[in-house]
Amino acid sequence: MMCGLLLAAGAAMAEDLVILTTNDTHSNIDPDAAGVGGVLPRKAIIDSVRKAEKNVILVDAGDMVQGTLYFKYFKGDVEYPLFNMMNYDIRILGNHEFDNGLDELAKYWKKVKADRLSANYDFSDTPARGLFVPSVIKKVGGHKVGFIGLNVDPKSLISEENYKGMRFRDIISTANAEAARLRKMGCDLVVAVTHIGYDKEPGRETDLDLARESRDIDIIIGGHSHTFVDPSTPDKTPYWVENGAGHPVLITQTGKYGRNVGYIKIDLDDITDRKFDYRYIPVTDRFPSEAYDSKIEAFLAPYKHVVDSVNSVVIGHSLQDLSNRRVSEPFANWAGDFGQWYGRNVADSLRKINPGFPAVDLAIMNVGGIRQPMPKGPVTEGQILSTFPFSNKLRLISIKGKDLVETMEIVAPRGGEAVSEAVRVVTDDKGEALRVVVNGEEVDPEREYTVCTIDYIAEGNDDMIPMKRHRELWRDTEEVSVRILEYIKHLESLGLGIDPDPTKRFVRDVRLSEAQVPNS
Repeated sequence: MMCGLLLAAGAAMAEDLVILTTNDTHSNIDPDAAGVGGVLPRKAIIDSVRKAEKNVILVDAGDMVQGTLYFKYFKGDVEYPLFNMMNYDIRILGNHEFDNGLDELAKYWKKVKADRLSANYDFSDTPARGLFVPSVIKKVGGHKVGFIGLNVDPKSLISEENYKGMRFRDIISTANAEAARLRKMGCDLVVAVTHIGYDKEPGRETDLDLARESRDIDIIIGGHSHTFVDPSTPDKTPYWVENGAGHPVLITQTGKYGRNVGYIKIDLDDITDRKFDYRYIPVTDRFPSEAYDSKIEAFLAPYKHVVDSVNSVVIGHSLQDLSNRRVSEPFANWAGDFGQWYGRNVADSLRKINPGFPAVDLAIMNVGGIRQPMPKGPVTEGQILSTFPFSNKLRLISIKGKDLVETMEIVAPRGGEAVSEAVRVVTDDKGEALRVVVNGEEVDPEREYTVCTIDYIAEGNDDMIPMKRHRELWRDTEEVSVRILEYIKHLESLGLGIDPDPTKRFVRDVRLSEAQVPNS
């Protein structure tokens, strides 16, 4: 009997920690058409877990802004107060927190109530100086839990002007040094909160790399790549990875748009045996209305009214369901063809003033700028502004053929980009570019080509660095979304819908088998 009492007492003293996680919510404030996501259901989940568990820490891994009208119109006035109202404990930056520049970033992050972490961004010479610390230690019962913030390399991802003065430090060496320091300070558990991505990108370090090359990190809570690290499919998305010391590291990420809340339950009294329960909680409309936070509902009401009114204005029609995934080419084709159509119209107008102005050869847009799918049926103004939310502007540039080819060599292995109908990029079996064809002719390395693109690409972002080597011919004064709205209204006036050409622009050379592809 005495033994049983002692066991019961020991069980009662066990110290558990629950970490709730989100990432890449991208201003998705309302549930989607299927009733998935939304801040009110998310807050209901958070509240229910906090009621059920003694020790709960709520963490966000960045990119909480950009992607819907809430950010397009209100610049952060909605998302930042909401995250404070949800009582996040720890937050890190994503790359999209830089979209309006460092002054705006500093303005909003000064009001963030959570611990603001970044170990590898140095803001000393920027308006954000003093706002972030490398790590924080949370005391849970008799244990210390250290959290480190780690951010993505901004080069060719964030527009240079938007992070001017900020210095980037290597992710893995910084993480290992900070994790070792936390261990020396007595931390039983070290958690890296990252916005570097799970899926491999050429030249960039990922959560998988960090796990393998670390020694003192126990858990990685990730973001950036929108990967749903599902514990039920460990072969597809491994979530236990052995580190440099031979110990398993847990890697998590919940996908995107606030569709899931990550749930990690940790037995702090038995960290050595990695007793971590990792799962996710789908954010759905299963909650009764009384479970929703009335203060959040009241706060949202005026903003929601504006968003709903814009979302109700029908401007055109899509004749097919269009996905915004890179592997789904028709929507990307449509964006590229729009760029070519618009660029040629501009060039035709400019030739009336300057007869020597060159004709547009092709257009290059970026698939990453298409943020929402487009279902078949009516298309609203709000839908387009959410699908193309960035403040990019169109440019006409002149660029040498060799730089154009080098750009296509960069984008082809990742599935291509949104290029116009004039372009065919011929690849081998592995997706590597073999040749680039424009208007039926292989690109001449020394010839100057006129390209319609957006300023983000012209500045060499999205890893398209060779595009920086251009000569500017013309730049627009309106955001690209305005021009796309005009284009759709023009189509509608002609009785035409959005109906992309499905023809592949990145095509495999059928004459070559994998064995015959030249090494060069």
